[in-house]
Amino acid sequence: MAIATVLSRAQFGMEAPLVRVEVDIGNGLPAFGIVDLPEVVVKESRDRVRAAITNSRFEFPAGRIIVNLAPADLPKEGGRFDLPIAIGILVAAGQLPATALEQCELYGELSLSGELRLAKGVLPAAIAAQRAGHLLVLPQGNAEEAGLVSSGRIAVAAHLLEVCAHLSGDRPLPLLATAVRAAPSRQGPDLADVKGQPHARRALEIAAAGSHSLLFVGPPGSGKSMLAQRLPGLLPSLSEDEALEVAAIRSVIGQPVNLDEWRVRPYRSPHHTASAIALVGGGKHPRPGEVSLAHHGVLFLDELPEFDRRVLEVLREPLEAGTIAVSRAARQAEFPARFQLVAAMNPCPCGYRGDTAGRCRCTGDQVQRYRQKLSGPLLDRIDMQLAVPRVETALLSNTQLQGESSGQVAARVQAAREVQLGRQGALNAHLDVAGVAAHCQVEVGELPVLEKAIQHFQLSARAYHRILKVARTIADLAGSDVVLGAHLREAISLRGLERARIV
Repeated sequence: MAIATVLSRAQFGMEAPLVRVEVDIGNGLPAFGIVDLPEVVVKESRDRVRAAITNSRFEFPAGRIIVNLAPADLPKEGGRFDLPIAIGILVAAGQLPATALEQCELYGELSLSGELRLAKGVLPAAIAAQRAGHLLVLPQGNAEEAGLVSSGRIAVAAHLLEVCAHLSGDRPLPLLATAVRAAPSRQGPDLADVKGQPHARRALEIAAAGSHSLLFVGPPGSGKSMLAQRLPGLLPSLSEDEALEVAAIRSVIGQPVNLDEWRVRPYRSPHHTASAIALVGGGKHPRPGEVSLAHHGVLFLDELPEFDRRVLEVLREPLEAGTIAVSRAARQAEFPARFQLVAAMNPCPCGYRGDTAGRCRCTGDQVQRYRQKLSGPLLDRIDMQLAVPRVETALLSNTQLQGESSGQVAARVQAAREVQLGRQGALNAHLDVAGVAAHCQVEVGELPVLEKAIQHFQLSARAYHRILKVARTIADLAGSDVVLGAHLREAISLRGLERARIV
């Protein structure tokens, strides 16, 4: 009997820290213990591992078995350690050679018959193993997901016996080929379906070009949700690195990776009853929320004032930082959250204030309470706030009226984004203060226009910089190297809520 060490990986947030599964078989009465912060599911692996080894026609050792999952301060959850524990026992018992475990990581849950079951959170582990230069052995069910990691040494197996045959040198497992990704394609509803609303369409194009946040305010049926649903169709496809980040987030929560939508940007639209944890992530074992699931994509919040105010306030940090940190007593998990916020709201509780039909009966106090559900600091972080009026019936019934398609607008958006990335290495919405000073130069003599607007509407320093970023995007769409007065005035006009002083 001896000590065997098998490498595996835990999962905490987006990290996949290395875990050393140490197995010792000593003399004494038969016992099987697992130490170092295992969760209940990990402790229950004793019965699964024992049955899997026995049903795979191996001899389960009769001595005192101690399994140590190091490091001790790292929480371990799930059934992912079943396979490394089983292999460690067989190696410590002398039924498998120890030399085959060098530079090899094992990961997978075992059934009682020895079959390997699908596990979640595989992609971060595969990426970490690829960076470490280790061979990673996974369940067959995770083949498609793990194959997204190019240049990784990954092998998959369907049964414990296949892993044992590989380690003994009898039947080596073939390395997994890189998954075949679908060609980038533009999907979703077309902007040409939107009748009228020229100002809203323009704002949507600016938002897409610079990744700016956007709030639509208008009566029911004016097309706010329809416009928001068409934003992803204006955005370029995900790059390979971006798509891998998005897939890794889905892997952590156990959602399958669809290769047909490999490079399609996420679009998330949570219901207004969503909790703060559902929106930004959290829980006993931190999981990503909607802001992370919308990473590199669009987060649409319809009926914005109907969300709990405390829930909305948690958006302030990720809107600025592009990440969300979930802190717990022992550890902190950080998730990416570089999303583009698009929101919609009615102008009053009944929705018809200012509508041409004149149906609103809300009192001034009711309107004020409704609008105060959105705090000033949150509105301050929304780049553009635009009124969306009711569409005239004549426009809706005009079958000959056809606006620009998503493809036509997307071509201009792509060109503007390439200019931004070539000039500053980031989209305009993601510029810091130094980046704004360096790349958002305003035409000589026009800066007093912005200063006067800031003073008149009592806007903050954050709003000052966000107006400059939006103006820079408008200039990029126009092909101008300098922000002109017309660009600056249009950007100011897109801060509608502050200009109207309705909050």
